[in-house]
Amino acid sequence: MAFLLDTHTFLWFVAGDNQLPATLKTKISDINESCFISIASLWEIAIKMQIGKLTINLGFNDLYRFAERNQTEIIAINETHLTTLLNLEFFNNDPFDRIVSQAIAEDLTLI
Repeated sequence: MAFLLDTHTFLWFVAGDNQLPATLKTKISDINESCFISIASLWEIAIKMQIGKLTINLGFNDLYRFAERNQTEIIAINETHLTTLLNLEFFNNDPFDRIVSQAIAEDLTLI
């Protein structure tokens, strides 16, 4: 099974936060499980850091290195993701929650 990590999931994993259940930490840490993070999530983190809504112990560039060390691949947004998005029912006003379209298009489990 392959996973797309939501922004909060990724941040909780990076921080070792207990809000992320141990079972998910184990799955994300397992090198036999493919994990991805959307570039949109990194954009969300950058925006929230810039406006003062998010503080992290690592520097922003360290998040990339963390992803690399933990074999979490950063995926871009492509035409298939956007086409999938256009076919989804509108469900809330948070544009970053729309990474679900990437999960659907790439057959990834969103956590």
